[in-house]
Amino acid sequence: MPAVGVSVARKDGIGKATGAAKYADDLTFPGMLHGRTIRSTIPRGRIRSIRYDFDTTGFTIVDYHDVPSKNAVDLIAQDQPFLAEHEVKHMAEPIVLLAHADKEKLLAANVIIEYDEEEPLFDPEKATQIFKTINIVKGETQSALEDAAKRDDVVIVEGTYRTGHQEHVYIEPNGVIAVPEENGMAIYGSAQCPFYVIKALRCLLGSAHPNVRVIQTETGGGFGGKEEYPSMIAGHAVMLALKSGRPVKIIYDRVEDMVATTKRHPSIVRHRTAVTRDGRLLAMYIDVLLDGGAYITLSPTVLSRGCIHAAGPYRCDNIHIHGRAVFTNTPPNGAFRGFGAPQTEFAVEVHMDRIAELLNIDPVDLRRMNALRPGDKTATGQTLREDTSALMVLEEAVRRTDFDRKRREYRGTNRGIGLSLFLHGAGFTGAGERNLKSRARLDLTPHGVRIAVGSTEIGQGTRTMHAQIVTDALGIPYETVEVAQPDTSRVADSGPTVASRTCMVVGKTLEECAEEMKEKLGGLSPAEYYAKNGPLSIERMYNPPDWIQWDEEKYLGDAYATYGWGCDVVELEVDRDTYEVHPIKITAVQEFGRPIHPALARGQIEGGTAQGMGYALLEHVVMRNGAMANAQLTNYVIPTTLDMPEVDVVMMENPYPGGPFGAKGLGELPMDGPAPAVVSALRHIGLDVREIPATPELLSQCDSVSIPAAAA
Repeated sequence: MPAVGVSVARKDGIGKATGAAKYADDLTFPGMLHGRTIRSTIPRGRIRSIRYDFDTTGFTIVDYHDVPSKNAVDLIAQDQPFLAEHEVKHMAEPIVLLAHADKEKLLAANVIIEYDEEEPLFDPEKATQIFKTINIVKGETQSALEDAAKRDDVVIVEGTYRTGHQEHVYIEPNGVIAVPEENGMAIYGSAQCPFYVIKALRCLLGSAHPNVRVIQTETGGGFGGKEEYPSMIAGHAVMLALKSGRPVKIIYDRVEDMVATTKRHPSIVRHRTAVTRDGRLLAMYIDVLLDGGAYITLSPTVLSRGCIHAAGPYRCDNIHIHGRAVFTNTPPNGAFRGFGAPQTEFAVEVHMDRIAELLNIDPVDLRRMNALRPGDKTATGQTLREDTSALMVLEEAVRRTDFDRKRREYRGTNRGIGLSLFLHGAGFTGAGERNLKSRARLDLTPHGVRIAVGSTEIGQGTRTMHAQIVTDALGIPYETVEVAQPDTSRVADSGPTVASRTCMVVGKTLEECAEEMKEKLGGLSPAEYYAKNGPLSIERMYNPPDWIQWDEEKYLGDAYATYGWGCDVVELEVDRDTYEVHPIKITAVQEFGRPIHPALARGQIEGGTAQGMGYALLEHVVMRNGAMANAQLTNYVIPTTLDMPEVDVVMMENPYPGGPFGAKGLGELPMDGPAPAVVSALRHIGLDVREIPATPELLSQCDSVSIPAAAA
């Protein structure tokens, strides 16, 4: 019986359901100390003095003088210190580390830090330090806009669209344990990318401590928030463990996690678009500004994907996208599901609705006319292939929701309906996968096979999905496929668990490993071959399609091997007195090649849709003096089951030949559509919304917008 396409039992299901699964805070080691981070209480300034106002007996104290080699978290750049030396650039920046066996004594320890404060910068529009600039140029945008201004049959539509921070709110906060071993150090922790942590620790420790391994514990969610930050907390735990000679556990509580760790980048996106009066896009100038916070972290990558997706799923001959990620004196922003695309696709979709309103064109007809098709070229000049599904998902969403009829009937009431059309590239950008050279390994066991990859299970079903692929490619029972817990000393480096690549890229490599192993088994079962010949391991490196060509300097060429496509329709009501928004129904039509595990895929879409609804309506990060002021779940509100309406998930298939059994990436796609669809429905009611989260306070200040009959 095939496993692919079937909702088989999760590999990690029983352990999590029974409580047998061990998370970081479930682990203890002999002689273990608890660690604590002392952080800056100002957004910008210089450290004048540090005083320890407690009995330091039994404490391990670490500051920047204890850094073994280089005081820098090695990621894209090495600008962020593990511990501030003299200068403070943001609130909650780590300065001192403490460890003690008694948790109560640890929390009671009073560290007094005096500063020479300086004027902070919080407004990204006033920033002068730019982390990354990107220009994507297709055609002759400037001349096309100048020509359009002279024509009577063309209008120019301008608009500015804003999105705020968003907090990850994974169920399990960040946590790491550093354990000295006979020949090195083991780090156990909640992480998405164990090999990122290894890279960062090698920079921190230098050649004096070569034997370091990272073991991913069970991880209660990540959403990008555990991509780069575990490198910071791992470095802290390791320094305390080195100085004390004992295991050290650092577990953040919810407040510390929300105040100190990365968030989604706030954005300001400006559009200037030339469009014929019948709705054909002629030229698009798009300016993208992302607030990177105080250090670079992953801002260049987030900006990259945001800019590549900024023109949306639309055909246009003349496009200029100018993007910047800039410095402010706020905690660094980093990876979050979608990597910049939710911000820029929000902007282009709201802009498309405004174009429809101004031209008195039906919003579906406008998208239908301009949607990308096979053979069209994207903003980067990539020629799209046959698995391009913009029109497929649009037509199904419109048909399934009876969109046109409801659009007419809701006109003039407190009920609205809106939609968004979107795409998401799967895998690393351009030559990224070729440069990464990620690997996967399959090991024969006495009873079956074991998958040995660095890809992490963070709740999305990685173990199960990979096992299904190997099961069918090798032709063995699903129950005989094991999945190794990622330990950097024992598994292949399959690259980070990010960028919608875990199924499409790592899964494809495992499929090739299984096919090669099947050939070597020569008709024997794994158990028979093992009994006769002993162990067997097959390791393969991922090879992206040879047709991918990418110019990193000009940002032109094949940005992604393939794209997922989606169309969301949101129906909602607005209380005219309180401006509270009550979602009624969400229809999420998504095409991602083929679902390997339908129930898990549906869960990804439902979860991403809920996260996107929170981004649209509820999740308002309040920043005061450069720090999150509402860092608790009593006043940072995320959607619960009581807030979410019916979600109708439609999974369409348009297989990608380069994916395992035709599958593409899915994890990020569902995040891109809900927010613009919500705002589209609010605009249908008559509220001129161009910013999220669309809280009642914001809606009460929105001007009314007149929806023409054709666009109703």
